[in-house]
This record gives sequence, structure tokens and C-alpha cells, in this order.
Amino acid sequence: MKILLTGATGYIAQRLLPVLLQEGHQVVCCVRDKNRFNIHQFPSANLSVVEADFLDEKSLTNIPDDIDMAYYLIHSMSSSGGKFEEMEATCAENFKNRIEETKAQQVIYLSGIDNEEELSKHLSSRKNVESILSDGKFALTTLKAGIIVGSGSASFEIIRDLVEKLPVMIAPQWLKTRCQPIAIRNVVEFLKGVILRKETYNQSFDIGGPDILNYKEMLLHFARIRGLKRRIMVVPVMTPRISSYWLYFVTSTSYALAQNLVDSMKIEVICSPNDLASSLGIKLIGYDDAIRLAFDKIEQNQVLSSWKDAQTSDLLHKGLTKYMEVPVNGCYVEVRRLPIENEEQVLTNIWKIGGKQGWYYGNWLWEIRGFLDQLVGGVGMRRGRKSETEISAGESLDFWRVLIASKSEKRLLLYAEMKLPGEAWLEFKIEKGELVQTATFRPLGLWGRVYWYSVFPFHGFIFGGMIRNIASSHS
Repeated sequence: MKILLTGATGYIAQRLLPVLLQEGHQVVCCVRDKNRFNIHQFPSANLSVVEADFLDEKSLTNIPDDIDMAYYLIHSMSSSGGKFEEMEATCAENFKNRIEETKAQQVIYLSGIDNEEELSKHLSSRKNVESILSDGKFALTTLKAGIIVGSGSASFEIIRDLVEKLPVMIAPQWLKTRCQPIAIRNVVEFLKGVILRKETYNQSFDIGGPDILNYKEMLLHFARIRGLKRRIMVVPVMTPRISSYWLYFVTSTSYALAQNLVDSMKIEVICSPNDLASSLGIKLIGYDDAIRLAFDKIEQNQVLSSWKDAQTSDLLHKGLTKYMEVPVNGCYVEVRRLPIENEEQVLTNIWKIGGKQGWYYGNWLWEIRGFLDQLVGGVGMRRGRKSETEISAGESLDFWRVLIASKSEKRLLLYAEMKLPGEAWLEFKIEKGELVQTATFRPLGLWGRVYWYSVFPFHGFIFGGMIRNIASSHS
């Protein structure tokens, strides 16, 4: 069967894709930028990739006509302001119009549980998308989930940040809101299970795990499983703005996403009863077991996807290709070279940079720079990295974005996503028995030049120490 998978660089699609390929399906992955999709991670003759931006109707001609069904896994929740509602509606309309021109019999849409009368902007937008898609000539199957628990999921990582960083929490009222979390493993089983099942055509199903918990209970369950003692005090005085800042500074979420999460967390997300799980033969996983499964993947360094890699930024909207050619004119450039003895070890050191490993020198200074970035609304150093040993183009790496990660070329190119009066690149390359480390900064106006000269004195020992430690065969 030929399947179109939209949102193919996103968290859910990256979990679903290997399952579809294992089942023998021919999968066409639809991405905005091919450079963000690591096709080598999924070695299969049944996989193809097309570029399409659902905000640009003309680009959708790249979608083949002979698909049998399609997954709609696109959302814009982390966009700032109220723009995501308009963006989601436009994307859905363009998708519907193009899929109607193909041979697709069914579209499967993953949405959010919306059983309350008063909905958040996020859930209202998801409901509107469902309404748009339901007008299509194809059969629509909608699966509605609440909190998704799995290694790398937004919910899991936010809960993990809160529990592991805060022994005592003074938390807002929405911690009393009930929800019905579901394991990512079950979500994938549902998404796979309803393929071309006619009894699910033009139907909507809430999907959730067996447990109904409030957010406070979820945090305490998580703490107990991790062997941590935590105290949580719920106070009524936190406004939505304060709650958003609380999430933003403690967890790895962006402020825009924190706002939308707080807006949604005030709404109960409890499933309406249905027999879909039993009819598909799916055994629902409890919340505690879902946490244990997630940590099994983390400990084995087998996290397939992370929500942080899909966080919206101007870089992702414009595409990585635009930034892969590092400019020369009008730039400040620092190049450092060191001879190396063991290329393989040095390449391994480069591939481990950031995250828990750190930046090989002056990590506390990097942390201060990250904190300052957060104060002005930047991403800070909280995102870490998905894997401790492997890295691919498009992934986030602390406050950088990976543009090129090629072991065959012995090259790693990073682009800064911190708040800057300009643009910055950091490159590591091995050539002719040397490690070459290049920092490039393209200033924006006078403040860009002031910024460069203010940080330049620190570069000598930070970048100098970094290249020495990376070049060491004992790092």
C-alpha cells in the first residue's frame, strides 16, 4: 500500500514511519525541507521523500497521485501569538484540496480530545481542522489524544524537567485538571490499526490509556518511579502569564509553546468511551508503565524522535538550505587549527558535543550565556540533544541547530538559534591531519558589531580551550 506521511520530521511521524516500513508499506514522506529529514535512519527501498509546504499550495504538486491513503500529522502549536490557528486552517484546506486530486481513499488525522464546552485555542483549532478535512471527498478517520507519554515527547520531557529540577514546587491551579494520558506505543498502534478499516471511515475516536489522573498526580507518580521525594503546593494566585513563564524557565519549552500549553491545561481531556482498542486488539499501557518504557529507551540511547527537534523557528520555516552556505563577506571569522593524531577519536569527540557532554571547556560560561538568552526570550541551553553519540541535520543541539552532520566529510556545521544582533555559525572539520574550528558571525547593524567586540575577549580562552580538548585523544 502506498501511504503519504505528512509532518514526517515531527515527533509522532518519526515513531510511526519505521512501523509502516516494517509492515511492508510504501511510504512517501512529505517534508518542508529534505535537509531536515535523515533518510539514512530508515534504510528501505519503500521510502521516498518529497518537499511540500502546506502553506504554499503550488508546492503540493510534488505529492504523487497514486497514494492509497494519507496521514495528516501537521500542527503549529508552538507558533507565537494567535497565528497558529490561521496557519493550521490554511494547511488543512490546501491538504484537503490536493488529496482530493489523488487516489487516496482515507485520511487519518491525529487531533486532541475536545469534549469540554469551553476549549483552548489549541483544541479549537484542532477541531476546526477536523471540520475542514471532513468536507473532503475521501473518508476521514480522526483519532483524538490528550497527553502523549514517551521518550522525547513534549509532555514527558516537561514533566521530567519539573520533577528532576524542583524538589519543592509552588504550582498553579491547573495542576488539579484531570487528563487521560496515553503511551506513544499505543498511539502508534491506533494510527496503524485503523488503516483502510471501513468501520472507522468518517468516524472520530478518543484514544487514551487506562488511567485518569490530574497533573499533580502525574508529577508525583513520575517522582516515585524515579525514586525522588517531591512536594507540590498548589496556589490560586498564578495568572496564565506567570504560569507560562514558570514553565518557560524551568522546562525546555519555548515561551510561545508554554502559553499554548497553559491555555490547554485548564481543560479536562477525558476520553468518551468507545471500543476501538478492543476491536483492534490493542492492550492499553498504564501511565506508570509508559514512564518506565520511556526511560528504557533513554537508557539504551534509542530515542527515535524528540519534540525539541520540531520546535518552530524562523530557521525551520525558511529551510536549512538557505543557511548551509556560510557567508564570507561582511562577516567576522575566527579560525583555529590544531594537528591531531587520532582522527577517529576526534570525530567521536565532535559528535558528542553539547548536551550532557557539554562544550569541552568553560561549560559554566555556556550556561550563563544560555540563561541570558532565556531572559530575552531565547531557547537557552535547555534543549540538550536527542542522542549522546549520534547527530543528524535538522536536530536541535542546546541553542544551536545542526545544519550539516557528515561523518564521511568529517564535518559538523551548526547555526545559532539564540537571540543575537546578527547570525552565527560554528563549524568543526577534520582535514589534512588537522582539526579546523571556525566561528563566523554576520552582524546586523551597529549593535551587531558592538556585540561581537564585547564577546571577542572571551573567545580566546573559550574557543581555544574547546578545540584543544576536542583534539585530545583522551576526551
